[in-house]
Parts: sequence; structure tokens; C-alpha cells
Amino acid sequence: MENRQYTIRTMQPQEVNMAVEWAAAEGWNPGLHDAECYRKADPNGFLVGLLDDEPIAVISVIKYSAAFGFLGFYIVKPEYRGKGYGIQIWNAGLEYLKGANIGLDGVVEQQDNYKQSGFKLAYRNIRYEGSGGGVAPDNSGIVALSTLPFEVVESYDRPFLPADRAQFIQAWVSQPDCLALGVMQDGELAGYGVIRQCRSGYKIAPLYADTPALAEQLFVALKSRVSASDLIYLDTPERNQSAVSLAERHNMTVSFETARMYTQAIPSLPVERLFGVTSFEIG
Repeated sequence: MENRQYTIRTMQPQEVNMAVEWAAAEGWNPGLHDAECYRKADPNGFLVGLLDDEPIAVISVIKYSAAFGFLGFYIVKPEYRGKGYGIQIWNAGLEYLKGANIGLDGVVEQQDNYKQSGFKLAYRNIRYEGSGGGVAPDNSGIVALSTLPFEVVESYDRPFLPADRAQFIQAWVSQPDCLALGVMQDGELAGYGVIRQCRSGYKIAPLYADTPALAEQLFVALKSRVSASDLIYLDTPERNQSAVSLAERHNMTVSFETARMYTQAIPSLPVERLFGVTSFEIG
């Protein structure tokens, strides 16, 4: 057993599903169609570590541009942890993103390790859990996102990540088992949100809006499309107190938290308009 060979390579397209399955086993509750969407962000950004032919470690390192990347899906099979395999795939991932400012959402128990690799805390993201249902708001400005030219959606989304992610967003807002809504104000898109089915319940991700009032209308419209017996989740940046207040007003409770961290300068994102994070895995 000591002579088994450990190799790291880029995943084949179908292997991204394996990473999502491992994430589900860790309790991360991925969406039903995450793998297909995530691959659109960077098909070369998923690595697998193999002991002989057995996959034992995975990581995603999405290279949005030469200047910015995002790290996630850092998982080693439990029986192989503490043996040095994880740090090898970690280092391979960092090498793939060499020179870029790298972001990640770090779980509490790993944050000190990430700091040792040069990651610095930007702010906490908090996952809230609650119930769906309710009555949709009476607002004729809330429209199906699919009725708008994609260029309008992409233009609105652009400030929320410091690099182009148009291909990913186009897949994300049109994936199966999801509802994507926008809210119009004075003839302009003033916010949008997506609710998608996950292994357990539904996640509202992202939720962006120009004002807290518009964010709340979108939130209510999205959650009204699922049953009151369904769980819903919203990942909010703690720095946006209006987002935290929205979750608390709707009787949502904290179920999880991460630290948003970066290796270089903290990007100047419009956090005051960011009410729900798109993805802890790819930003």
C-alpha cells in the first residue's frame, strides 16, 4: 500500500459531478445542476488527486481571468486525510491560479490553515435557513429574467465579481429546476435573484438589488414559488446589515458560516447591493 502512486490531473467533464457528490456527503447541500453550471465558469478549473486509479481528493480553482480566481470544493476522502494528499492538490490548485488574486469561502475549522497560505479575511458570510411559501408581492416590475436580453442581466451582474463570468451566469439563470426573476425600476433592471432546487430544499442565490426594499420584494417573490413545507437558504454577507435584517425578519436562523478571504487586496464589491451570495464554491 505504501507504494501506491499519487497523481493530480484536470477532471474529465463527468468527474465534476463526483466533486459535487462529495460536497453533498460533506453536508454542503449543492444544487441539482451545479456541476453543469460550474464547468461553464472554467472547464479546466477542477482537479482530482488519484491514488493509483482511486480518486481521493478534489479541488476547484476557477480562473476567471489572469488577475482573479476562486477556490472551492477542497475535499479529501476522510480515510486519506492527514497523509499529505490534501496539501499536494491544494498546492497544485494555487499553482494553476499563480499570480491571480484568489478568493474563497473558508469553513471555520480551516480558516487558520488558509491564513498560512496567504489568505486574508474580508468578511463573514452567514447561511440562513427558513421556510418557503407566502404570497408574491403585487409588483408588476417583477419579471421573469428570461424575458430580458441576457446582455442586460450580464451588465447588472458584472460588478459583483472582479472578472468576467458571463458564460457561467448565462447557464446559472437558465438551469433546470430554478426560477430567475428580475425587478425593474424606471425601465432599468434594479435587481435579480435565482432560486434553485438543492439536495435539501432550495437556495436563493444570488440575490442582488439596488435597495433593501427591492431585495425584499424579490426575496418574497422567489420564496412564494415553493411550498411552505420546503426549506430555503440564503447566504448573506454579514457586512450588509440590511441583508441580515431581511433574513431575520423572515424568521430565518443561522445554520452555517464561512469567511470570505482573498490572497491579495479585497476587491471593491457593492456589498450594500449583495443580499445573497451566488456560490460558496465558485464565488
